[in-house]
Amino acid sequence: MTGPAEGEDEGAPAGGGGEGASAEAPKSRRFPSVTRDTARPEGGGRAAPGDAPAPARQWPMLSVLAATAAGLLATATGHPRVGCLIIGIALIAAAVMRRVLPSVGMLAVRSRFTDLLTYGVLGVAITLCALMMPPHGLNIPFLETAVRFTVR
Repeated sequence: MTGPAEGEDEGAPAGGGGEGASAEAPKSRRFPSVTRDTARPEGGGRAAPGDAPAPARQWPMLSVLAATAAGLLATATGHPRVGCLIIGIALIAAAVMRRVLPSVGMLAVRSRFTDLLTYGVLGVAITLCALMMPPHGLNIPFLETAVRFTVR
């Protein structure tokens, strides 16, 4: 067991010190050289009060997951364009929620900027791919050229 010895305070320094040791040293603005834990992402708190049931506290993440599940179901039932559009719009909605809402629960994975960039780029890319599906797909010449040089 590595707890404090009997009679010692948990918050007291290990060396004992004396009266002069109780004064705290000024905190440095530098990052520590060794990371001891990870910080919660900005906006990563609960999206609803703590006395609300668990699903209500995570409603942003659950709404994106529900829309993605609906898109996957539509794709599995033979409507790939509709399914991919729903998934792309769900990711774009995740980016909008991450930007607008102060607290989004588990939808906050990284920093706000990184989440916005990731959700937004993936959402737009999936939406564009869905719109370009044949037949009657959207014709975007520069994307066709990019695909020709990278895939074909």
